[in-house]
Amino acid sequence: MDYIITDHHTLDLEEKIQTWRDFNPHLYGIDGGREISGAGLVYVIASKLNEKNKDMAELAIVGACGDLQDVFSCRLEGWNREIVEEGTVENKIEVKKDVRLFGRQTKPIHKILQYADDPILPSLSGNEKACLSFLDELGIASKEGERWRRWIDLNEWERKRIISALITHILSKGFGHSYASRLIGEVYELINEKEGTELRDAKEYATLLNSTARYGHADVGLNICMGKRGETIERAKKLLRNHRKNLVEGLRLVKEEGIREHGFIQYFHAGEEIRDTIIGIVTGMLLHSNYAKQGMPIIGFAEKDNGEIKASARAPSLLRQRGIDLSKAMQRVASRLGGTGGGHEVAAGATIPKGKEEEFLCMLEKEIRNQLTL
Repeated sequence: MDYIITDHHTLDLEEKIQTWRDFNPHLYGIDGGREISGAGLVYVIASKLNEKNKDMAELAIVGACGDLQDVFSCRLEGWNREIVEEGTVENKIEVKKDVRLFGRQTKPIHKILQYADDPILPSLSGNEKACLSFLDELGIASKEGERWRRWIDLNEWERKRIISALITHILSKGFGHSYASRLIGEVYELINEKEGTELRDAKEYATLLNSTARYGHADVGLNICMGKRGETIERAKKLLRNHRKNLVEGLRLVKEEGIREHGFIQYFHAGEEIRDTIIGIVTGMLLHSNYAKQGMPIIGFAEKDNGEIKASARAPSLLRQRGIDLSKAMQRVASRLGGTGGGHEVAAGATIPKGKEEEFLCMLEKEIRNQLTL
């Protein structure tokens, strides 16, 4: 049977034995961590096999946003950029310059402020009451009748007023212009999807898909990608509500238990309280939260159904510029302990035997220190 293996994760030296079946961007000098996602690779192959498949560019963009490949420069770049341009030509994608806060299409305005994590809004992120007061002081109504207003419900004047006030607020709290500038960037809308739904915005679409596969219902997400709506969307929304509930519970657990420091890394152990399929998401959310120490990598542990331990690592993008590579570090340390690991430079995972967590932390901290020459 003929096949091609696509993978955008970092390869170690032993894996760089190329065959014609291997399609990994790292083999060609392209960064799979920020320039193209797994969905993007599949799209590239499909579009080369048949030009008609270029009408699937929107799914490749959803995949890139789901992999957070727009966070480095507040827009998609590299090979992703070419896909964005193809999606625009095919009238599938509309690129807008707007706030990068999650939930523009579906969440109440105060909620997108409350859950903002890139950038964190000092004294607003995590504080619903403060967010409502912030809007009230600006003279912007949070509700229209009994319905909460969303970002897309605002007029241009209201949006500009909020953005201007947020930038002023961030700067007044001692954060620099480069930090405040992360508030604005490119957002990607799927033109053929209904406005005000989870499928209109690429990031929200990706989160909806995430909530299906991580709970054993990848078929629901696949059917959505293939164009099924109606009952399929309702099933996905139900899974999404459960997913959000689990994330909130996970964050609450870590907040109560606390995050510990181990040299230059910080970590938490959720045991069986957080599913191993979402420990990476929780870890990523904590990285930019008020609960974690800024500027340090964070590791999250969770126990898998088979008794092994899943470790998820996330690091600030600034450490990438200093030489951190979590993929290599996790792979090397996990292999020494009889496990496996890999991923990307600032987001990676590993599976290790239960009871090896302390040893894993010691070895990982040493690897990271060596990478950063600390």
